[in-house]
Amino acid sequence: MDVYFFFEWLDNSFLATMSKAYGGVFAVVQMFHLLSLALLGGTVLLADLRLLGVMLRDVPSRVVVASTQRWFDVALIGSLLSGIFMSSAVALKLYYNEMFWAKMASFAIGLVFVYGIRRPLLAFDHATLSPWVLRLVAVTSLVIWFTVAASGRWIGFS
Repeated sequence: MDVYFFFEWLDNSFLATMSKAYGGVFAVVQMFHLLSLALLGGTVLLADLRLLGVMLRDVPSRVVVASTQRWFDVALIGSLLSGIFMSSAVALKLYYNEMFWAKMASFAIGLVFVYGIRRPLLAFDHATLSPWVLRLVAVTSLVIWFTVAASGRWIGFS
């Protein structure tokens, strides 16, 4: 299914008009986007490095993961809303950008992984899970979210 019509609609939407006409609004939304991305990346790093036993060894991994999950959700909502606004300014350009599609694919994989595998699995007592399972979850998470970040950053260069 081709989604060109959505990008065309987004390019002609009120959001696009706002983002193209008012540079100050775009800059503020971009600031919120970057803050959301920093928070999202921080929660991923904090939880995954704890699962790997690299940091916060004196705090149970279940506590760290549970604490970061709430902030992950906040950061995810912030990055989605601000990302849609920012994308509206260059929607048709993004449609033809391969790195944008790489980011969206890895982002979708990340969401499926977090909400379909990681959270349900880590809801159990971590002591009952194999340390190798915890490490595999952490490394997989780091690879996925690094791919999202790297491909997102590369959009501006392609």
